[in-house]
Amino acid sequence: MSSPIEPIAYAAVLVHVLSTPRRVFAVLAGLAVAGVVVGLPNLVVVLEGLRAHSYDVTQTPPVVIYMTANAVALFLGPLIAIAASLVLHVQDRTVRLVSAAFLLVAGPAMLLTFSRGGFLAMAAVAVGLALSHRRRLWLLAGTAAVAAVLVLIPPIYTRVSVEFQNVGGTTLFGRAGRLALWSATLQMLSRFPVFGAGLSGFADRIGPYWNADHPERFIDPHNIVLNFWVETGVLGVIAMAWLLFIGFRWSWHGWRAGQDLWRAISLGALLALVAVVVHGLVDVPYFKNDLSLEFWIVIAMIECARRWGYKRTA
Repeated sequence: MSSPIEPIAYAAVLVHVLSTPRRVFAVLAGLAVAGVVVGLPNLVVVLEGLRAHSYDVTQTPPVVIYMTANAVALFLGPLIAIAASLVLHVQDRTVRLVSAAFLLVAGPAMLLTFSRGGFLAMAAVAVGLALSHRRRLWLLAGTAAVAAVLVLIPPIYTRVSVEFQNVGGTTLFGRAGRLALWSATLQMLSRFPVFGAGLSGFADRIGPYWNADHPERFIDPHNIVLNFWVETGVLGVIAMAWLLFIGFRWSWHGWRAGQDLWRAISLGALLALVAVVVHGLVDVPYFKNDLSLEFWIVIAMIECARRWGYKRTA
């Protein structure tokens, strides 16, 4: 688990530095490089596994840098949201080309994580992007068509269909699945409702409430609300809810009333938060070094757009 201080301190520095879109793009370029470094090796190893028939898509995909494929999806999701917004709404050719090049790597890499939470987050982002454009009906139809085609690809279809089977693995409905995990977490929280289990305390506290017959053991409840409740107590849940509310509100206003490039930055930040929240319904999108840093960079972008990006009226 990451320290809660460093990402916040970094964001505090950024809000005093990112006074122009160009500076924001410089930070985003660094994140894009990180995304390529994380995503490309995974893309290659999964493709090789599929080619050699050494990877069963009903199982967790192989990884290179991260410990799980879901971690790759959690990191790439917000970056894909921002890059797609820049491609769709920025006129600067260089920014669009760099963003498109990133998407050519990050998009397939996200797809081959076979992360159901990642797929759900990307669907929400795609709908948001379509609604942001004046040709929204055509884009919504295109999004639905692409989604239908992707789901029909055999490995993806198999991976998604497993989610709705009552199997012994960690699917939504399995006996060690998300619903069972959330139920056990709520039972545990009924004993520690105010302060939760404390930082990194979930694995120890959940024992008496978890399925003792199943070997799977979790270190977190795989849900953004339950995770903050467990780790930081009720006050942490309230603080995160307030931060997300402010983030959505300001980024929406930046998209509606911002100037030029700041509008696309605000929309990208808004959709990045959408990706965090939607994927966070079934996973943990914050309590890791990379994810917390990425989250606070997005918050810093929103604040910078609020400070310097709104249209001023005389």
